Amino acid sequence: MNQWLSPWLRLAVTLALLGVLAWKLDTGQLLERFMALSPAWVMLAVLIGIPQVAISAWRWRMTAHRIGIALRWPTAIREYYLATFLNQVLPGGVLGDAARAWRHGNTRTQPGAGQPSPSGPAVRAVIIERASGQVALLLVAVAAICLSPALRHGIARAWHTQAMTLAWLPLAALLLAGITMGVLRRRRWPALATFGQDIRRTLLAISVWPAQLVSSLLVIATYVAVFLCAAQALGLQRPVPQLLPLIPPLLMAMAIPLTVAGWGLREGAAALIWPLAGLPAQEGVALSVTYGLLVLAASLPGLVVVLWDRRASRVASVRQKMASEGHPG
Repeated sequence: MNQWLSPWLRLAVTLALLGVLAWKLDTGQLLERFMALSPAWVMLAVLIGIPQVAISAWRWRMTAHRIGIALRWPTAIREYYLATFLNQVLPGGVLGDAARAWRHGNTRTQPGAGQPSPSGPAVRAVIIERASGQVALLLVAVAAICLSPALRHGIARAWHTQAMTLAWLPLAALLLAGITMGVLRRRRWPALATFGQDIRRTLLAISVWPAQLVSSLLVIATYVAVFLCAAQALGLQRPVPQLLPLIPPLLMAMAIPLTVAGWGLREGAAALIWPLAGLPAQEGVALSVTYGLLVLAASLPGLVVVLWDRRASRVASVRQKMASEGHPG
C-alpha cells in the first residue's frame, strides 16, 4: 500500500500546484504563447539535450570507475537517456535514477564475467553522481542571488514582510536533516561509513573533484541554455543578463522530489522568483512550462530505449519457449 501511496501523493501534489497556478494566472494567454513557439528555438533546445546527457553519462561513468565497478560508454549513454525519460514521466523525479542504479547493479562487471556487479556500489555511484550535480547547482544558485541586485533586494523586501514565516523554513530543513542523519547513524552505520569512503574517493579527492565540478557546471550550463532557448521560443524581450540570475534558483526548486518531474514546484517557484526581480509572474510561469515541455521532448530517446528493451525481452522469451519445446533457435 505504501509503495503506491507515495507516487499517487506526488501526482496529487503536482496537480494541486498546477491547479492553483491555473486559477491565479491567465491560462488563455499562456496557451496563446505556447501555440506561437518558434520551431527553430524549440529544435535547438531539444538538441542541447544531447551534450547534456553525454556529459552526465561521462560523470556517472567516471564516478562508477572510481568506486571500482565497470560501466561501458554506450551503456552509460543508453541508461542515462532511459533514466532521464523515466524521471520526466514518473512521480518524484528520481525513479529513473533508481532504475539506472538497479539496472547497472544487475549487469555483469565485464563482458563474459561470471560475477554480477554489486548493487550497493552501483547505487552509491548514482547517488554520488547526482549529488555532484546538486552541490554545483546550489553553488551556482547562491552565486546568482549574490550577484543579482534585483533578486537581493526582492528577497530582502520579502524577508522584512514575512520574516516570521520565512525563518521557519531553514530551521525546519536543519531539523529534518538532523533527524535523517541520526536515523542513518543508528540503523546503518557500516553502510554510511562505506558511503563516506566512496564520497572521498569519487567526489572529494584532489585528483577527481575538479573533473566533477567542471562536468557538473557544464551540465548546469546546458540547463540554462535550454531556458534561454525557451525564452527565445516564447519571444520574451528580456536581456540575457536579466534572465540568467533567475534560472539557477528555479532549477533548485525542481530538485525537490515532491512532484512529477518538478511540475508545479518549478512553476510555483517561477511565480515567486520573477516578482522578486520586479518581473511579471505570468512570464516566469510561461517560461517554466516551456522549459518543462522542451526537457520532456529532449528525453524522448529514453522512450526508444524502453520500447527496444520490451522488444528484446519478447524476442528472448520466444526463443526460450522455442528452446524448451525442442525447436531450433
